Amino acid sequence: MLIENFKNQTVTGALFFKDVKSVEKVTDARLPTEIGEFRIAGYRSLVSDEEFVVLYKGEFDAEIPTLVRIHSQCLTGDVFGSTKCDCGLQLRRAMELIEKEGRGAIVYQQQEGRGIGIINKIRAYALQDEGADTIEANERLGLGVDLRVYNQCVEILRDLGLKRVKALSNNPEKIQAMRDGGLEVTERVPIEFKPSENTLKYLTTKKLQMGHLLQLVG
Repeated sequence: MLIENFKNQTVTGALFFKDVKSVEKVTDARLPTEIGEFRIAGYRSLVSDEEFVVLYKGEFDAEIPTLVRIHSQCLTGDVFGSTKCDCGLQLRRAMELIEKEGRGAIVYQQQEGRGIGIINKIRAYALQDEGADTIEANERLGLGVDLRVYNQCVEILRDLGLKRVKALSNNPEKIQAMRDGGLEVTERVPIEFKPSENTLKYLTTKKLQMGHLLQLVG
């Protein structure tokens, strides 16, 4: 019954069943990168077909506040270097900060386009080319503005042995999800870049309509 209830949680900030294991670690390996030496782990959900990747560095102590980020997959930004968003920049900055500190973790969540999938994301891009903002584009496609949930991402952070965290995020929903999931957020570490001609409208919409914690200054 608890597992069925867990599957039905479809909104951010949903009830967390802390006594129910819903993810499992499958594998772990060394990952040298341009930024530094990391470990990469693969997790899978026990209640859906979702898979997660975790990039982490250092030894974790539950009592030491540790840099963490829940990063939502963005194929266009993370892989192709799109300048329509700041996703790829945020991912790289998070890796750089963790490398500098010598300890931290990034849960890479495969919920492309705030949960609408890559094909619908490209459809939304086409509408944005016609003048729609990121919210209007989703709504014109009959899709939710943000379909992501973060409870299993937080469970993965706890599985890594983390308890006190420094959240690398501008998204208050992700920070609240960490708190709802039993993590103590000791600090928010902003990841923000000077808006460009391509990102200004996108970031302004996130700040004014979605409540993201952005300054939008040069």
